[in-house]
Amino acid sequence: MRQAILRQAIKTRSTIPDAAYVHIPFCRRRCYYCDFPVSVVGDRTRGETSAAIAHYVAMLCQEIASTPPLGSRLNTIFFGGGTPSLLAVDQLAQIIAALEQRFGIESAAEISIEMDPGTFDLAHLQGYLLAGVNRVSLGAQAFQSDLLQNCGRTHTADDIYLAVSLIQQVGLENFSLDLISGLPHLTMAQWEASLAAAIALHPTHLSVYDLTIEPVTAFGRWYQSGDRPLPTDEVTAQMYRTAQHYLTRAGYRHYEISSYAKPGYQCLHNRVYWENRSYYGFGMGAASYTLGQRFVRPRTRKTYFQWVEQFGAAGGTIDCLPTPAAEALLDQLMLGLRLADGVNLVQVAQQFGTQSVLTILACLAPYRQQGWVEQLGDESDETPVSALFGSQALPQELSGRSLRLRLTDPEGFLFSNVVLSSLFEKLS
Repeated sequence: MRQAILRQAIKTRSTIPDAAYVHIPFCRRRCYYCDFPVSVVGDRTRGETSAAIAHYVAMLCQEIASTPPLGSRLNTIFFGGGTPSLLAVDQLAQIIAALEQRFGIESAAEISIEMDPGTFDLAHLQGYLLAGVNRVSLGAQAFQSDLLQNCGRTHTADDIYLAVSLIQQVGLENFSLDLISGLPHLTMAQWEASLAAAIALHPTHLSVYDLTIEPVTAFGRWYQSGDRPLPTDEVTAQMYRTAQHYLTRAGYRHYEISSYAKPGYQCLHNRVYWENRSYYGFGMGAASYTLGQRFVRPRTRKTYFQWVEQFGAAGGTIDCLPTPAAEALLDQLMLGLRLADGVNLVQVAQQFGTQSVLTILACLAPYRQQGWVEQLGDESDETPVSALFGSQALPQELSGRSLRLRLTDPEGFLFSNVVLSSLFEKLS
């Protein structure tokens, strides 16, 4: 009986969405590293003055209104982009109202918005908070103005400090800063200075990303991996270790490969992705995961608008196939292993069979010996592993209670691509 209850709990938590991602594609300029679906509107355009932004918001709300609710009120909402802080206050409020009307929003829901320094003032920030926003993710990226300019960013280091002062002025404690390592011309001394500057601003959350050179971007046209002025792989690896050292010593928990948080301030919305749970996606290029189906919307405004009209005419149905079991298992591993909590092997066995656990353990045995992968007892689940495997002979690492599989910090996280590639080859 307990096993059936656990299976149903896992299924329900995974398939009934209570999170929504909303894509706002507008940017003043396209950053040189960006391959996201965005629309460039120039330095002087905002939602208050742009017919294009107003039309997009109307179509976005039409998509929301056409989407069938699947049974849960929203616990997290994330406005990403693009630059959502280019929205007028009433436009953001309009979208939140559409979500409330269609799905309902829990009173304590986490509502996050990405904001760029230099794109908002005190009135905008106050308006966003009155509309329901209670978490800000600020795209700082670096604290050296020349590096920011070299990346195509529109803000300066001074704009970062001004933006944080506005956030602190309104009393919003729950805010995050983004930093990017591996930028062209970035030195280790500059990286350490950016980490120190970020810590000194006392964000409750920090996201630290390593630059990825995407082929369709300006950087992709200018550089190949390993080319100067990009830092070498050895230097970027040391930047990752340095960030882990600085931030954990400052009281931040390294709870996900790229994410650090003070106690109580992990990003609840992003954990939905990493725990492979279902979520709604709305807007141009947005991805959703509902009813076991992953779907990505068109990446241009014209094709997205056409799709919204067709979506509404079809009664809010999306014609795509459920995720195959092998792909779903890989998704769970590749997402879950991003977390410091790792993956619960009992849940893997419940969902995908006991043989899958044995295959995973055999595949990762070399990385356990290297110290990149480890297993821990999970006392939060009282199910003995033997109850799942019966009389089947078990490897020594499965002799106790339920276990979690995770990457070590920082080395396992640093070489996660190697570990995940091995899993992909073995399980796909």
